Amino acid sequence: MKSGTVFRHLWALCISILLIVPSSSYARDYIIDTKGMHASIQFKIKHLGFSWLTGRFEKFDGVFSYDKKQPENSHIQITVQTASINSNHAERDKHLREKKYLNVKKYPEASFVSSAFTPLGEGLFTLDGTLNLHGVSRPVSMLVKHVGKGRDPWGKFRRGFEASVDIRLTNFGIHGFIGRDVHTLELIINLEGIRQ
Repeated sequence: MKSGTVFRHLWALCISILLIVPSSSYARDYIIDTKGMHASIQFKIKHLGFSWLTGRFEKFDGVFSYDKKQPENSHIQITVQTASINSNHAERDKHLREKKYLNVKKYPEASFVSSAFTPLGEGLFTLDGTLNLHGVSRPVSMLVKHVGKGRDPWGKFRRGFEASVDIRLTNFGIHGFIGRDVHTLELIINLEGIRQ
């Protein structure tokens, strides 16, 4: 068989393989834009059962991967510095960092690693994963909404999501709060990622 004929057969075989075998993933990687302060992890909890106390964690980082064609291939990982808690009251924040509450000396980080990302339609998803807080790892599930995507004025491609989840603090060994119905913390997460 002539070399040209061999080449044409090999080329046809390669094309056939590319057409038959789909790409395993269209996932793109993103770094959460904490440097530009385009992401936040906020919390909301009742104060003595009478009113709402709100705050945020100032220091965290993470990455996520998003597959627009097969969203179930997407995943995320976030790490939070627990000592960066800010409830807009310095003395209260000192108490929240103590052993009775977050115990930040023993547990300086909290983290979340996803295990499943399920599309619900219309830009909504269920995100399942493991939350490690106060030395305890437990599964959690949160509702996620895709906010938007596109290129910024500097040519970088960005994508944003928002999520929320209620966490029963006693499930993570945190029992210091006093009052009625004060053991459920709502986390509100807003993430904007820069595509790599």
